[in-house]
Amino acid sequence: MMSVCTQAASNMLKAVTRRPQGSFLTRPSRASWEPLRTCSSGSSDGGSPVKVQAIKKRGYDITRNPHLNKGMAFSLEERLQLGIHGLLPPCFLSPDVQVLRVLKSYETKSNDLDKYIILMTLQDRNEKLFYRVLTSDIERFMPIVYTPTVGLACQQYGLAFRRPRGLFITIHDKGHIATMLNSWPEENIKAIVVTDGERILGLGDLGSYGMGIPVGKLALYTACGGVQPQQCLPVLLDVGTDNEHLLNDPLYIGLKHRRVRGKEYDELIDEFMEAVTNKYGINCLIQFEDFANSNAFRLLNKYRNKYCTFNDDIQGTASVAVAGILAALRITNNKLSDHKFVFQGAGEAALGIAHLIIMAMEKEGVPRKEAIQKIWMVDSKGLIVKGRGNLNHEKQMFAHNHPHLKTLAEVVRTLKPTAIIGVAAIGGAFTEQILKDMATFNERPIIFALSNPTSKAECTAEQCYQLTEGRGIFASGSPFPKVTLSNGQTFFPGQGNNSYVFPGVALGIIACGVRHISEDIFLTTAEVIAEEVTPEHLAEGRLYPPLNTIRDLSLKIAVKIVDYAYRNDLASWHPEPEDKEAFVESLIYSPDYDSFTIDNYSWPKEAMMIQDV
Repeated sequence: MMSVCTQAASNMLKAVTRRPQGSFLTRPSRASWEPLRTCSSGSSDGGSPVKVQAIKKRGYDITRNPHLNKGMAFSLEERLQLGIHGLLPPCFLSPDVQVLRVLKSYETKSNDLDKYIILMTLQDRNEKLFYRVLTSDIERFMPIVYTPTVGLACQQYGLAFRRPRGLFITIHDKGHIATMLNSWPEENIKAIVVTDGERILGLGDLGSYGMGIPVGKLALYTACGGVQPQQCLPVLLDVGTDNEHLLNDPLYIGLKHRRVRGKEYDELIDEFMEAVTNKYGINCLIQFEDFANSNAFRLLNKYRNKYCTFNDDIQGTASVAVAGILAALRITNNKLSDHKFVFQGAGEAALGIAHLIIMAMEKEGVPRKEAIQKIWMVDSKGLIVKGRGNLNHEKQMFAHNHPHLKTLAEVVRTLKPTAIIGVAAIGGAFTEQILKDMATFNERPIIFALSNPTSKAECTAEQCYQLTEGRGIFASGSPFPKVTLSNGQTFFPGQGNNSYVFPGVALGIIACGVRHISEDIFLTTAEVIAEEVTPEHLAEGRLYPPLNTIRDLSLKIAVKIVDYAYRNDLASWHPEPEDKEAFVESLIYSPDYDSFTIDNYSWPKEAMMIQDV
């Protein structure tokens, strides 16, 4: 006797021989797909409607296209319609079982780099499943697809590289960037993350290996913010590298010459910005990532009022840091202007955070000049003070009348700040003495060790809590495990990860077509994040909402940005939606599979028995 599965397959095969295959259609983007019909077939709960997409690809190509591939989740109906019956094992797996298979394989790896490779390989093979895995436990997978493991992946990119992902544009392509953009298969690009690889996290110049950063950032655009992945484009601008190790590495995948700088470099960036907006529109978001200090502020100031652009290292870091500070104020029970800040580092991150703190103080009613006096900076040469030579314009703003001090320990002991913020990628910079001093003259010292990756953190969560006797208010750039003190107190360190910021910001900007991104957007984002921190979170030592709520948080940020954009005449999509939350939700990517069908074709009822097996 035939099994139910065999009988169903037999019935379906007979139906295929009786009915014409019909025509296949394609549509330019998911946003423009219209459901041809709804059904419950293939859904994991057996009854929820699923989107049905008509396509023109068939056969082997389907199983090799990460946007379309469903692996063994293809139903028998789809396998027969699409001409892939026999190209897959005969088993039919639900999406949940597919996730389980991935997790089983993932758990066999003890090395984080191997785990990263498993996930990136899955992204290349089955995009929907990749995002289903990520969103199943974002707190678990975030450290693998992004900081800190992405730093290791970039260092080993020559070994980890499996399949081209993103667009590599070199200095020798100058004059032809528009043509290169035409090589990218997707036309409806809404967001680009671009780096030149010169300052990857706290690791320095990794040249072409820096492509891991745009790829990882855009994966979080989708996993944390719901931005459509086919609307995202990672870009690496390869102008060479000054990293001697890479120049001598036979596995290095980039240009093997010194970095090109000056006029030729600027012409490349200018051409890139113009080519992107000419092809994808002035509303295309361009996020600058991991550019060196010498270029980051300069390029941001050059382009911010001409293009839809921001620098995540400056503005994203500022937003998430200020969010943590605003949350901390509910513990210290005072105003922002009551605090004195000392920064270890005076680069992009430090200056970005400082400027946003000043904006927040001004919102409190504090004069700008007075707000600036609350901020002190220490760079590689010591405290930044008036009269010190070779200070660039950005640093001069925070040079105060004070004797020069050489070390951070001297600065802390002399100035007695209420908050220290580490953003110089100097591991261990917050020494035992500094942490004890902070606890001596502050009831609740604010200690932010924000440098990435973990090896560059200024101190660990355990060091902070132990040396301040549990009174320190701690946040870090990389994740740290919970800390339990000898008195039984347990703390869950807050991770000041930019992923709290850029996915929601990107979703909001894309949703309403913002053309120029103001600093107000980042202060608004910081306020939204801080508002989501509950008293219970604060009692646990958290200054940020749990990462497993990040998709909901990103939606709230996006809705707030959309509302701000329409109120301030910054939005370019009209008419203004009445229900902005529903409007933004309608744009969010779902990791659930779509169903494929042929137009005007219905399968016999008996052939659908397979769905109930």
